[in-house]
Amino acid sequence: MDQSIAIQDSLDKGENCIAAVQCVLITPHSNESRLMGLVESKETAAVFLYKHKRMALSAEDVSLDVIFPVAKGITIEEVTPDEGFHVIGSDIMVKIKTQGTEFVIELPFGSNTQEFLQKVYQSLQGRLPGLPSPQFMWLRKYWQRSLPNLNSYFMNSVTEDPQQNHVSIDLRSEKEHSSEQHQQNGPWLRSAQKQDPSRSPRSYPRLHKTKSDITDMVRVADVISTNKVEMLPFPKFGLRDNLIKSELLKKEPTYTSIKDFRFFVGTYNVNGQSPKEILQPWLSVDPEPPDVYCIGFQELDLSKEAFFFNDTPKEEEWFKAVSEGLHPGAKYAKIKLIRLVGIMLLLYVKKDLASHVSEVEAETVGTGIMGRMGNKGGVAIRFRFHNTHICLVNSHLAAHVDEYERRNQDFRDICSRMQFPQVDPTLPPLPIHKHDVILWLGDLNYRLKDIDMEKAKKLIECKDYITLYKFDQLKQQMEEKAVFDGFTEGEIQFQPTYKYDTGSDEWDTSEKCRAPAWCDRILWKGKHITQLDYQSVMCLKTSDHKPVSSIFNIGVKVVNEELYRKTFEEIVRSLDKMENDCIPSATLSQREFHFKDVKYMQLQVQTFTIHNDGQVACQYEFISKLDEPSYSKQWLRANPSKGFLTPGSEAQIELELFVNNQTAARLNSGEEKLEDILILHLDRGKDFFLSVTGDYLHSCFGSSIQMLCYMREPIRDMSPDTIRELAHMPLQMKDDFVGAEKPLDVPKELWMMIDHLHRNASQQEDLFQQPGLRSEFEAIRDCLDTGFPESIPGSNHSVVEALLLFLEGLPEPVICFDHYNRCLECAGDYNSSNEIISILPLHHKNVFKYLMSFLRELLSNSIKNHLDINILASIFGNLILRPPPDQSSPSNLDKRKCQEYVQQFLLATKGP
Repeated sequence: MDQSIAIQDSLDKGENCIAAVQCVLITPHSNESRLMGLVESKETAAVFLYKHKRMALSAEDVSLDVIFPVAKGITIEEVTPDEGFHVIGSDIMVKIKTQGTEFVIELPFGSNTQEFLQKVYQSLQGRLPGLPSPQFMWLRKYWQRSLPNLNSYFMNSVTEDPQQNHVSIDLRSEKEHSSEQHQQNGPWLRSAQKQDPSRSPRSYPRLHKTKSDITDMVRVADVISTNKVEMLPFPKFGLRDNLIKSELLKKEPTYTSIKDFRFFVGTYNVNGQSPKEILQPWLSVDPEPPDVYCIGFQELDLSKEAFFFNDTPKEEEWFKAVSEGLHPGAKYAKIKLIRLVGIMLLLYVKKDLASHVSEVEAETVGTGIMGRMGNKGGVAIRFRFHNTHICLVNSHLAAHVDEYERRNQDFRDICSRMQFPQVDPTLPPLPIHKHDVILWLGDLNYRLKDIDMEKAKKLIECKDYITLYKFDQLKQQMEEKAVFDGFTEGEIQFQPTYKYDTGSDEWDTSEKCRAPAWCDRILWKGKHITQLDYQSVMCLKTSDHKPVSSIFNIGVKVVNEELYRKTFEEIVRSLDKMENDCIPSATLSQREFHFKDVKYMQLQVQTFTIHNDGQVACQYEFISKLDEPSYSKQWLRANPSKGFLTPGSEAQIELELFVNNQTAARLNSGEEKLEDILILHLDRGKDFFLSVTGDYLHSCFGSSIQMLCYMREPIRDMSPDTIRELAHMPLQMKDDFVGAEKPLDVPKELWMMIDHLHRNASQQEDLFQQPGLRSEFEAIRDCLDTGFPESIPGSNHSVVEALLLFLEGLPEPVICFDHYNRCLECAGDYNSSNEIISILPLHHKNVFKYLMSFLRELLSNSIKNHLDINILASIFGNLILRPPPDQSSPSNLDKRKCQEYVQQFLLATKGP
């Protein structure tokens, strides 16, 4: 969510919020959420701190609390504990000092915080004005609006102290100020978080650190941050560094030993409920406290607000419940929390082990409708523990008994799209499978297949889980190597964890009467892993699922520092000799590539090999051509795009060609062809030139409404010259346009999809909320593009997804770019909104009316299909209305206005 929206809305003209972040103000008695923004006016800046509502979208949702002018004397530092160690990857604790007052603020770890801090530190560079200064008088009006009775205090606060050139504008009362300012850095202060290893070379030492006394806040103190915040450049990583790492990896057994650590892994689908029970029966059953906790939730929040804006109070509720439920025999530090809508993953380690955790990264992948919605998908945390690289994945896959192929597709999408940036920016991102240990947990949603419900319940009563397990879809799919190839799951000796009546241990008695299933699972992949326990917890009754847990002993590679140092020195000495004698050399297996019959949204891959035939290591990278922003066209990608090779070794590089909404329009119109030249550069060596060409099969996806209305035949039957001519027609056609038949009212492809859904899906549940199958989308696309078969194939969910992709791919949206900003202004004013529709180009106007009529028809069946006007308005609002290409991406406020604009027409008794 863009945190600057509400702040900008509160500012006067000429004053801009250039960066903002949500934070927590730490006080002796409570931790309070705030919005913090960096506001600029002419040549000066100030940090504004706001109280705010949970979703702050306008000035009405925020109230100004504190202002810090960026003036001489202000200091901003990370909080450094006495023993000064940090664990990389969690939140950052910052102290702001001004005029004897200290404020401690917790910022979430991530790129948004890094960007905010970078801009703050940029504003601190150079010559800052002292105080008092007329340059800061623009702040007076904000102070007066907020607390006009403290005018004299404002003037005192900007009076220069001869001893200290510090300044603070505090909007709280003088009484509050005096009672708190002496406590701002007292013993209550929570320990800070780690900084990103990429920010400073000091963040990347060997993992030999001293322990630190981390705060005892409910035994789960947030972990540590060190050093003053400094915006330093990325550490330098070159060929020599990569070669040393490679050689160290080869010789790793000579300086490491395997030591077992106890991991607790748990998963719980909470069905949108708030915590109602203590979680110790789930989290603290083992007598021995685990060293590491990996805890995943699904369906944390089922509200529409969470679905569309990824905002929920349930995150804090369940985080607190987990913190209170951890094993009482140890103190733990939270390393990372990551959430995508209702899928949340938490990582804790024992406090005394926190110094051995580094390289923490977290990512999310949504696999819901259009491959992006976060109601289904996965979240993951990767980290280095001692010298072992571990990846945790929490996923919620597609639902319903017959949808195992969609679950398989979700799994593959998560595996292919989940990529973690590395500390070394010269190295490609790390996929899930490039880790020593992978722990995969979640509501995988695989059901029991080909077994009668009553028979299943009898087997459960007899605790004959071995027989029942034969009918398990996940077992069957793993045996066919369709999913989780190479993963292991322990023997299941507990009854199915789904579906129960909430608040009981009784099987589902609702109208749907869902059959029992082992939906909630834990699997693993890697060496030195022993499962000690795998169970469900029947006594927790908050949800219609039961939580599942597993205890593992995992062998972790622990470094002997003395042996490591000797190995390192030997490698460096041998490198020195080689580097002085030789230059890098390599050969490629292929330099020309041609892709045949390239189709919209259908990946094609060709592979070649790069071989190091020289006597020294070589580092390679695809580089940009002169005056081009990227090394390749948008539709092409090399994977990996950079790397290094030791002498005699080789690597396979995949060239991936994929045409999507961003690139299809120019290919359809003939403005661009599938032609590119790639430059593969050897560091200190020569360049290789690779030729890439392809044949693109034109598609209705990515074609304009106008163009398609003038095509009575399928697009694949049209000549390239005709397509090119139609693509360049003006939006507003004159009645006497010569050389074309009478156009269709709406594109026939759009009519076919909507007619199919009207006849087959008006009363179907989960429409617009469950994704289709990729193979079915490809069949639908081919049907629309070729006219064969005559009727649309595939499930209704796949047709819905094709419809949404069709609208998203329009080069000119249904409501033309020129009207976007006016539509946002008119949201809520039906008459003005209708006027805009009346002046749209004819075919765009027809399409809008046709879509609204169809959606109103769906809503008339909402008793059976359970569709909600807010869901439809939000999905279609952001497809029908899109900002012009030269305008920034829409904020959440803009998205809400798009939703409101479309919602007016769905509520109207008569169409536009």
